[in-house]
Amino acid sequence: MKPGTSSRLLTRAAQIRPAITPIRAATVRERSPHLSMGVLKLLVCAFLLAVCPARAQWGGELRLSLHSEPKSFHPAFVDEDAGDMIRYLTGGVLVRVNRVTQQPEPGLASAWKVLEAGRAIRFQLRAGVTFSDGTPFTPDDVVYTMEVLMDPNLHSPVGDSFRMEGGPVRASADGANAVILRFPAPLAGGVKLFDQMCILSRRSPLKEMAVLGPFHMREHKSGDYIRLERNPNYWKTQTGRRLPYLDSIRVDIQPNRDIEFLRFQRGELHLMSFLNPDQFQELSRTRPEQAKDAGASLENEFLWFNMAPLAPLPAYEKAWFQSRNFRVAVSHAIRRDDLCRVVYHGHAVSGIGPFPAANLFWFNRQLKPHAFDLPRARRLLAEDGFQVRDAVLRDREGHPVEFSLITNAGNKPREHMAAMIQQDLAALGIRLRIVTLDFASLLERISKSMQYEVCLLGLNNVDLDPDGQMNLWLSSSTNHAWNPKQSTPATPWEAEIDRLMRAQASSAGDQRRKTLFDRVQQIAWEQEPILFLLNRDALTGVSPAVRNLRPSSMHPRLVWNIDEISLAGAR
Repeated sequence: MKPGTSSRLLTRAAQIRPAITPIRAATVRERSPHLSMGVLKLLVCAFLLAVCPARAQWGGELRLSLHSEPKSFHPAFVDEDAGDMIRYLTGGVLVRVNRVTQQPEPGLASAWKVLEAGRAIRFQLRAGVTFSDGTPFTPDDVVYTMEVLMDPNLHSPVGDSFRMEGGPVRASADGANAVILRFPAPLAGGVKLFDQMCILSRRSPLKEMAVLGPFHMREHKSGDYIRLERNPNYWKTQTGRRLPYLDSIRVDIQPNRDIEFLRFQRGELHLMSFLNPDQFQELSRTRPEQAKDAGASLENEFLWFNMAPLAPLPAYEKAWFQSRNFRVAVSHAIRRDDLCRVVYHGHAVSGIGPFPAANLFWFNRQLKPHAFDLPRARRLLAEDGFQVRDAVLRDREGHPVEFSLITNAGNKPREHMAAMIQQDLAALGIRLRIVTLDFASLLERISKSMQYEVCLLGLNNVDLDPDGQMNLWLSSSTNHAWNPKQSTPATPWEAEIDRLMRAQASSAGDQRRKTLFDRVQQIAWEQEPILFLLNRDALTGVSPAVRNLRPSSMHPRLVWNIDEISLAGAR
C-alpha cells in the first residue's frame, strides 16, 4: 500500500456505467446525398421516436415503498421522510418548485405578485377547485392553513420556515379568488417556501384528510401498506381529462432495504428512490438501464451528541458533549474520505456543513471539511483534562470515555459508517458502542424520551434556500437536533445563530442574506453541534415500465412530477 492509505481501504470497485455509443453527425452528412427518400423517412421516424416521449397511458397502480411508518398524516406536522412523501403525493400547494429547473411554478395559485417591498404577497387562486371530498376551495382555507402553521401551541415544523422577528404571518381574503399574506419583514425565501405549505380545509368534515393534491388516502394498514387513490377532483387536466394518469399508488412499509431491493429486482416495485451504494453497483452491473445516478444531492449524513439538559445521562457525559473541544476532537478523528470511498464507492463527497457545494449559491466556499488529524484531536482533549491511561481515554475525574451511537436498523451504509467511526475513535481511546433501532423507536428516543448519547442520521434538504432549514437551526424548534425546544438559547453561539437565521429570513437581497447565512455556516463549522460527515449522490432504481419520469437529485427525487407519471401497458 502507498503511505497514508487507510488499511481499511483494500479495494475500490470500478464504477460500471451503461455504454453509450455516440452517433457522429458527420456520418449522416457524408452519406445523405446517396440516401433514398424511403430510407430518409425511416431515419426521421427513428429520430422522432428517440427524442419524443411515449404517449402516456391512463390507469394502473404504481408500487413503491417507505422505510418507516409515517408519524403523522397531518401535513402541518410532518417532520420525517415517510410522512413527507405522503404529504407530497396528496397535498395541494399554492406554488410548486420544479425539481429540475428549481424554479417556482403555479399550483393552486395561478399567479402571484409581491407587494409592499416584499412584506406581502397576493396570490390569485384558481376558481372552481374542490377538495377530494367535494368541499369547495376558498381563500379562507389559505387563511386557516396559515393560522395552524403560526399557532405557537402546535409547533408546526412547516410553520418554522415562516417564523421571523416581529410576529406571525397574517393571511386575509382579497375577494372571492385571492388571498394576501403579510409578513412582519420582507420574505427573503420568496414564493418557493410555499412548496411545503399544503392547504387545509377549514370546512371539510374530513379535516386534514381532505386534500387538493393528485391522490388521496384510500386505505392504511398500519405497519404494512398505504394505498393512495387518484383524486377525482384534482385541478390539473391533460387533453380535457383530469390528471393524474395513474389510478392508484401502493406504498409498502418496508424497513428492510435488502427485501425492498429484491422486490424491485423481481418487478414487484416500480421505483426505489434510495439505493445504497452496494445495491447501485449491483444494479449497474446486471441491469444498467434501471440504475439512475441523478447526481450530487443536497442530502447529508451526520452525527450529533445529545446536549439536552434534561436528558437522562450522567452529568460528566453531558459535560463532554457540551464541550466544543470534545466535539471538534471527535470530528478530527473521523476519516471522512474513507467513508466516501469505502461505504459509498466514490458516490459521495466529504461533508462540510448544512449545504453541500452542489448548492452553488448558498454554500460557504471559505469552509473545508474537518481534516483527519489525530495529533490535533489529542491536543484539544488534553486542554479539557482528558488523558489516555492503559489505552483508555479518561476525563479529569477518571471516568472512561465510552458511549453508544444509535442509528436506524437496516440502513447498511449507516451501519457500515458507524463501524468505521467506531474504529476511528478507538485510536483516541474512546469506546463506542453501536445500537441499531427500528425507525419508530429511534425517533421516540431523539424527540421524546431523549434516552440516547450520540445519533447517526441523515438530513434531506428539500429546499435550496436556507429558510428551509429554520426548523433545524432555531433553538426553539422541535428539530433542533442536539437540544430541541429551548425556551431561551442555551449558549451564546446558539443565540447568535437564532439572530442570524431570523435576520436572513427578513433581509432584502440575496447577497445580504448569503452574508448572514455564511456566518451561520461558519459558526456551525467552528462549534460542531452537528458533525457533517458526507454528502451522497442520489442513487435510484427505475423500472422500464415507468413513463414520463424526470429524475432529480432534490427530494422527492423520482415522484416530484407524480401527476405526469404513467405506466406502460396500463389500461
